[in-house]
Amino acid sequence: MEEVTLGEYEVAEDMMLDGLKIVQDTRLYRFTSDSVLLSLFAKAKNGDTVADFCAGSGIVAYHFYALNRKSKKDLSFTLFELQPALLELSKKTAKLNGFDCFSFVGGRLQDIDEKYRERFSLVLCNPPYERGGFENESYEKAICRKEITVTLAEIAKAVAFALKFGGRLCMLHRADRLAEVCYTLKGVNIEVKKIQFVGGREGAKPYLVMIEGVKGGKPHCEILPTVTNERR
Repeated sequence: MEEVTLGEYEVAEDMMLDGLKIVQDTRLYRFTSDSVLLSLFAKAKNGDTVADFCAGSGIVAYHFYALNRKSKKDLSFTLFELQPALLELSKKTAKLNGFDCFSFVGGRLQDIDEKYRERFSLVLCNPPYERGGFENESYEKAICRKEITVTLAEIAKAVAFALKFGGRLCMLHRADRLAEVCYTLKGVNIEVKKIQFVGGREGAKPYLVMIEGVKGGKPHCEILPTVTNERR
């Protein structure tokens, strides 16, 4: 690992994989176990060019890479994040772990650059999926959870723009918005191919859903067994 200077409120937390670390800021939005579930749900292929949309501090992409780097060849990643402070944390994580296959893009997904058109074979996305304002939360934390700066429809449009034909999207969202997710993706030519619900405990009503969609895919959807996530 390379030496990285951490700020006053920054910590290098254990990713629980091969001694790897992820840099977090205790004042900002910190990842949850839901992000780890998404990285486990997504499947890698050799040579995948991967985008992580709404990347935050990068946990989905980094955990996904850590899981697959020994079995899959030539993986590359581009992390897209609106908040500069979170993007800087993800850059520190790459340096700390010696990862050289990551690049970083700041700004809104609505303004994604033309050079990323049909560039990626896989998009990972743990988006803000709550509705409403930021109430008692800080603005910086609220926009990671709630559709304040980007909507589901805008994310779907950006995914369709960035994916190659036949490329995959692996995404997490609220279970009670599944129908909306499916028809929104269908509207941008992404066919939902796999669905897996997430419950807080065995037998509980699912609160999240993970989906895999394929750009230009034919209609057919596999429903996987519900997984539990007691560390909600």
